[in-house]
Amino acid sequence: MRENRGVRNPPVGLPPVPGFRSGFACLVGRPNVGKSTLINALVGAKVAITSDRPQTTRRVIRGIVHRPDAQIVLLDTPGLHKPRTLLGERLDSLVRATLTEVDVIGFCVPAGDPVGPGDRFLARELEHVGKTPIVAVVTKCDQVPPAGVAAQLTAVSELGDWADVVPVSAVTGFQLDVLTDVLAAHLPEGPPLYPDGELTDEQEQIMVAELIREAALEGVRDELPHSIAVLVEEMGPRPGREDLTDVYAELYVERPSQKAIVIGTGGERLKDVGSRARHQIEALLGTKVYLDLRVKIAKDWQRNPKQLRRLGF
Repeated sequence: MRENRGVRNPPVGLPPVPGFRSGFACLVGRPNVGKSTLINALVGAKVAITSDRPQTTRRVIRGIVHRPDAQIVLLDTPGLHKPRTLLGERLDSLVRATLTEVDVIGFCVPAGDPVGPGDRFLARELEHVGKTPIVAVVTKCDQVPPAGVAAQLTAVSELGDWADVVPVSAVTGFQLDVLTDVLAAHLPEGPPLYPDGELTDEQEQIMVAELIREAALEGVRDELPHSIAVLVEEMGPRPGREDLTDVYAELYVERPSQKAIVIGTGGERLKDVGSRARHQIEALLGTKVYLDLRVKIAKDWQRNPKQLRRLGF
């Protein structure tokens, strides 16, 4: 589950296309500004899990946008925040390392929230990325009247010296084409980095773990949104049944009381998590899925280096 890849090591080198642009665009912002939802909308498929709880994203996730004139490799990053755990420190370091390796940065600020200390903190952080162009992206414009969007555009423009400022809505599709035009224009000329039609280079086992975590977050989002980790121990076609995939996964929490919350009365909550996750995994894999989901305790795993390594962080 651990991500050791650098940004610039896609799996293929394809023939050059005259005038074609390709490269990496990173979306950053404070937690819960809609980065993952925007990535999925731009790619046109679900490559990143989403939740209305902050700090859902824990890895750099790649989604690939294919155009006749360009290929944009979008990187969804964890939200930058003041870390309170070793996990938080590692996620912040991951974001900062990613910022140094991309061709263009999208700085996301939601239309409906007043510009606050978190946005100003990140704007100051972005002053240190050198000559990398930064596009300010005002997200969730469907949630705010036009006058509110206009006011937010002005406020965001005053935060820094941005290459462009683009309002968008991932829900309605408002100006997504404009945003892809702007991002593509900042990429260098070069051949496609991935084959046509490939939407992500995430390993299926990692994506399955993320879908399980997403389902678990839906069930316990108010009680323990940050304490859940998922590890897929085994996954593969059942012998003699190519139409059925067996998935054995472990869902980790930090304390016995959290385990009881995840399982629920009579196991009903865990059963619901498994059912919703299984439907998502079947859509991803294109087969029927048998999902064996166990809940285990890894005491204070967010602060324990050994546990973090085991869980892929």
